[in-house]
Amino acid sequence: MRIVFAGTPEFAAAPLRALLDAGFDVVGVLTQPDRPAGRGRRLQPSPVRVLAQERGIPQACPVSLKTPEAQAELAAWQPDLLVVIAYGLILPQAVLDLPPMGCVNLHASLLPRWRGAAPIQRAIAAGDAETGLCLMQMEAGLDTGPVLAEARLPIQAEHTAGSLHDDLVRLGCAHLPAWLQELSSGALQPQVQPAEGVSYAHKLSKDEALLDLQRPAAELARLIRAYDPWPVAHLAHAGEHVRLFGAARALELRVPDSPGSILDVQADGVRLATTEGVLLVPELQWPGRRRMPAADALRSRGLGPGDRLG
Repeated sequence: MRIVFAGTPEFAAAPLRALLDAGFDVVGVLTQPDRPAGRGRRLQPSPVRVLAQERGIPQACPVSLKTPEAQAELAAWQPDLLVVIAYGLILPQAVLDLPPMGCVNLHASLLPRWRGAAPIQRAIAAGDAETGLCLMQMEAGLDTGPVLAEARLPIQAEHTAGSLHDDLVRLGCAHLPAWLQELSSGALQPQVQPAEGVSYAHKLSKDEALLDLQRPAAELARLIRAYDPWPVAHLAHAGEHVRLFGAARALELRVPDSPGSILDVQADGVRLATTEGVLLVPELQWPGRRRMPAADALRSRGLGPGDRLG
């Protein structure tokens, strides 16, 4: 089975490494063009491209797959199957039709829940009890194709988007090689997604990460976890923004003060009043400073119980 792999970030690079280590014949890699990164804004290859270079696999970095040139380059690899994970480009019908075995996508949700760009973050923000991975046969619609296999993962109270991402990466590495082996043998049977329960994980923006302490503590805690490590929940404070990180949680305590009041600062974080419950935030970051335990961050600004944040 000649495989072409399409992916860009580390979420895709780790499963590609698992396929290569398992002996799969990856004959080419599609990935996003090099992007500026770091303080020097130098062009950096994607994690998938770095891995392909290390393993001596041919790569292509088209800005679009809609051009005849890009499609001809893909066809020259003569793939039996195209495996797509977090690639970042739309596959036109001509590409979907090119491999004899079609195109499959490893998607980070339990479809049809959370189709779209940010399923990990939206699942945490919504308070979902579990998420997982689906291997899906691709078609023209957005994550609408039939599901070939799935693996489930509980969402823990301490999960941030970053830690849940890492757990899903490990889950993908554990399952993808076996799933593709079963696919090649005909053992996987596609199941049409149900029409009920469809939701869309819209792309994240920095604007939505500005918190409103008039909201209940339970909702705010989920948002802080969902936006860590990006776009990062933040509060406007004294003309600047303080960023909130970590496994925030809601405490079922009586709220004696108005929203934003600092009730207590301990080793595990700062306790903030909200309209409903108390919000515990483990880590803060002021502009120009590093991320640090909330107690240290507040001490650096002379803030403590009785003061207001936000």
